[in-house]
Amino acid sequence: MALTPRAVWLALLGLAPVLLRPTQSTVWLWVLLVVLLCALDALLAPDPARVRIDRGPDARVRLGGTAHSELWLTNDTPRRVRGLVRDAWPPSTGAVSDRHRLDLRTGERTRLVGRFVPTRRGDRTADRVTLRLLGPLRLAARQSSRRVPGRIRALHPFGARVHLPSRLATLRQLDGRAAQRTRGQGTEFDSLRDYVDGDDVRSLDWRATARRQHPVVRTWRPEEHRRVVIVVDTSRTSAARVGDHPRLDAQMDAALLLAALAGHARDRVQVIAGDRRVRARVSGHDRATLLSSVVDALSDVEPTLVEADWTALATEVTRASSQRALVVLLTALEPSVIEEGLMPVLPALTARHRVVVASAADPELARMSRTRESVKDVYGAAAAERTVQLRERSADALGRMGVTVLEEEPAALAPALADHYLALKARGLL
Repeated sequence: MALTPRAVWLALLGLAPVLLRPTQSTVWLWVLLVVLLCALDALLAPDPARVRIDRGPDARVRLGGTAHSELWLTNDTPRRVRGLVRDAWPPSTGAVSDRHRLDLRTGERTRLVGRFVPTRRGDRTADRVTLRLLGPLRLAARQSSRRVPGRIRALHPFGARVHLPSRLATLRQLDGRAAQRTRGQGTEFDSLRDYVDGDDVRSLDWRATARRQHPVVRTWRPEEHRRVVIVVDTSRTSAARVGDHPRLDAQMDAALLLAALAGHARDRVQVIAGDRRVRARVSGHDRATLLSSVVDALSDVEPTLVEADWTALATEVTRASSQRALVVLLTALEPSVIEEGLMPVLPALTARHRVVVASAADPELARMSRTRESVKDVYGAAAAERTVQLRERSADALGRMGVTVLEEEPAALAPALADHYLALKARGLL
């Protein structure tokens, strides 16, 4: 049973008879009257268990957007029901409106819509739906809570999406040039045509020449469906805040932009997120569904406070593509992590694949190295310079192993990686 503000006002009305006849019996009689009326009102209130509650489909929204969750209530009681409904969710769901007034006649059905603005990525499941039905006097109510399964999935916001149209325009220009038939040895047979001066004699098709009684050469098309493997490091280094967000967010932005771009280029894209074990995996080359699949798979991935097992991740890369591929490792350029964890496995990867290490640089280091107004600032600048030198040393060591290193600030990492991919496409190095 739950009391309403009317019960409180009714109790306060007892001050009038108490002032007229200030005796103990008057107080007890009024208290007894209030208790009896509230108990009777609660007894006459409809049974909440007889109100049927159904939930609409699960909601999906990008982080920062507004999600809606639907509740359908049906009055199966023989009386009209009035009251309140509370749809409870975890605090990170960001409830804007989760309480609703209810007024249903017998057999009537209504829809209640709750608004939520999630503050964290991942799945948020509904807790309980609490139904409070008022009695005829509205002094008290009967209340019950039940679980009505529901889920809101908050997806990565993908801020780097703004760079996609310009990169797609560049990709279309590259595709237009690459679609021209090439002479000589190519990768995919296209058709036959008559020989002209300047053609490579090695492209002559002797059988067709014999049939047609004049020289005929083969023409070729560049091979499509190149392979791109993107590895997102979710170990402890991805939990560090770079700017206003964890490093993992910048890595996800870069992975999503590259996956969308490679998907439009009809490449075979595989995304692996993991640390000591694989947290998410997506593979495919259907550009219509690739991006949404990657966004969905990465929505529930969070940094874990463990060291990355690069031997296991390298094994996953080998399983993902036995043929030559562009392998992009999105991780932190931390000297200790690179030298002890990543470098031992790189020779096996660079022997078979083109490897790129992409890292989100911390803009705070540049600010600290420039600030020298006090003794404390000078020590901070020295530490920042030392850190930058160690990172450059690690980048040079990776470069000597045949690895391309991209280190940019978080907002610039995704477009820089996309531009590097397009440059490799333009030079025919994929």
